[in-house]
Amino acid sequence: MTKSSSDKFIPLVQELQEFVFSQTSSMTILRVLGYGLLLLALFDIVEMLIPPSFMNPAWEFQTFGSLVERVPVPLIGLALVFYGELHARAKWEFVTLKFLSWLTLLLAILFILLIPLSIGNTVRLTKQSYTQINTLSQQQISQAEQVEKRVSQATPQQIDNLLKSQGRSSNTKNPQELKSQVLSEVSKAKALIRNQAQATQSTQKLNLLKNSVKWNLGALVSAALFFTIWKITSWARLSR
Repeated sequence: MTKSSSDKFIPLVQELQEFVFSQTSSMTILRVLGYGLLLLALFDIVEMLIPPSFMNPAWEFQTFGSLVERVPVPLIGLALVFYGELHARAKWEFVTLKFLSWLTLLLAILFILLIPLSIGNTVRLTKQSYTQINTLSQQQISQAEQVEKRVSQATPQQIDNLLKSQGRSSNTKNPQELKSQVLSEVSKAKALIRNQAQATQSTQKLNLLKNSVKWNLGALVSAALFFTIWKITSWARLSR
């Protein structure tokens, strides 16, 4: 090859070197960003789990939902860390990549196992909510029945005094009509308490069901994605 011919390849070699250097720099930036996202996700998870309240269905349910909703950050972080496979890696990264690869399998299994726990907590919370609302409404109805009993046994003057203590005045001077009016109001109050209790139970049950379905499906998708990453990163688990 003549000197003139070799001179023609010098610019090509320089361009190739610059391209490789730019690619390496870009990979380094992406990987650093990935490690940073994984650390931020770790800090977030530690904050969620402290203080722990295991066996508390409300805490377990909300923590499960928080974990599922924060999954995109570690997924993006892992994708960035594994980008470029073994090209331009520091020595310490080989062990780290192997650990992260196995960690994705562990996370996939963990999210699968959390789904039955979430379903169980949904049922438990639904029953607890029903019991609490029912107990509260029964207490209010019991108080209304006590008022109803006192009104039934009260004299017209006592009923009039009761209305005045509430800043109200009777619209009738007929004692029996006055008593019937108050009893009717108490009866309406009891019906309102029952209707509000049923509406609250329905609303809370629907909200629990919606969150449960969303988070359980999210956990299933997350498990599938973590398992896919584990399967694709078999190169990171090879002994070197």
